[in-house]
Amino acid sequence: MVKPTVHDIASEAGVSLATVDRVLNSRSGVRAKTVERVQAAVEKLGYVRDTYAANLARQKQYRFAFLLPDSASQFVGTLKAALLEASDTHLMERINVKVVPVPAQDPHGVVRALHGLNTTKLDGLAIMAPETPQVRDALARIKREGIAIVALLSDLPNAARDHFVGINSYAAGRTAAFLMGRFVHKNRGKVLTITNSMLARDSIDRRLGFDAVLLQEFPHLMTLPSVEFRDDADRMAMIIKEVCATHPDLVGIYSMGSGNQAMIEGFRALARLDDLVVIAHELTPFTRKALLGKEIDAVIAQNVGHLARSALRILRAKCDGVAIFEAQERIRIDVVTRENIP
Repeated sequence: MVKPTVHDIASEAGVSLATVDRVLNSRSGVRAKTVERVQAAVEKLGYVRDTYAANLARQKQYRFAFLLPDSASQFVGTLKAALLEASDTHLMERINVKVVPVPAQDPHGVVRALHGLNTTKLDGLAIMAPETPQVRDALARIKREGIAIVALLSDLPNAARDHFVGINSYAAGRTAAFLMGRFVHKNRGKVLTITNSMLARDSIDRRLGFDAVLLQEFPHLMTLPSVEFRDDADRMAMIIKEVCATHPDLVGIYSMGSGNQAMIEGFRALARLDDLVVIAHELTPFTRKALLGKEIDAVIAQNVGHLARSALRILRAKCDGVAIFEAQERIRIDVVTRENIP
């Protein structure tokens, strides 16, 4: 079957090609009744616009900014590399990516970076940052200027974002609890949850999911209050020393975000890793080595290449006003042990 063209639409609607082009590109200067005729012709003929071809013909450039934490996190470094690799493969689709580093523990610094964006030269924004009132206000302003916004890895459910790209953190927390309960088995004791900051939505959701499963299925395990190490290795070491002294019945550690290296080094210094079950997030060079060294029992991971490609595809779709293929953009939760390290 031959696909309908803009010439067919023009003939069906009784208008010129120039008018069809203006309607399809949402440009002004066309009467409402004429717009209706063109849209009716599009629907009748089943016309599906080839946005790639249209953008190529117009020399369309997509300009995307990615606001990522400026930290020593190996995972963020891996994500940046995957993003640059993904954007390189999209050169024919005219995608330009700029990575903007933002302070990891300073919401006001994130807002300053958002205010510093030149929105006249921006089509889409992906952001990995905690959701604060100030960040929400800044994103609302950017959204009002017609910029597509994607929350990356940690959702911003109450902000003016178009889509979230990342794993289901609540389900990830439930998965961690299931693994913890199975690995600890029938031993009674306490479990410590560690994260960089409980301001991050992913940490909140992971803790909620973790608690739900532990309370329901493994009541012999008690979860201690979450501790934040805030990108401070010395603080992590102090917390670990205090927890081990106060809770000799500690049986498990759930590291909900970055900081795995500081966490492992802290417990290693106290020679406590042999009798603890450790569940961590994100496969990095360090967590890979710790898995092989039997210092971490399991890592809950997400494919960073998929994350990067998905963010680019979604931002582009939002710019083009086309539907998102939800199944393709769903980020899978992977459980990695030393037996199945990719």
